[in-house]
Amino acid sequence: MSKSTVKATLIASAALISIIVADVTIESNIVLSEAQARIGRPLTPLSYAGVARRTTRRAIYATSVYVATLPRGCTTVIIEGASLYQCGTTYYQASGGQYVVVRVQ
Repeated sequence: MSKSTVKATLIASAALISIIVADVTIESNIVLSEAQARIGRPLTPLSYAGVARRTTRRAIYATSVYVATLPRGCTTVIIEGASLYQCGTTYYQASGGQYVVVRVQ
């Protein structure tokens, strides 16, 4: 190892130890009146809740069941950018002149 590599390793180790010690000291002495974290923001890359929210997607699967007309009382919803019709607990998607039953997971 060269002297510059050893020096850089020692500086990084000292910085890491000081951060760990400072973190313990700060957490034990400061009381916050409200939450300061913004979970899921790009500035918190280790935010597990934010990562889960950004990677969880709803999947839409078409079935082989087609209907000519929609039942009464359907509402239009948009899920993952797809326009669907929700009729109770069943979802339909327009396909040509018919509607296909889709599963949303």
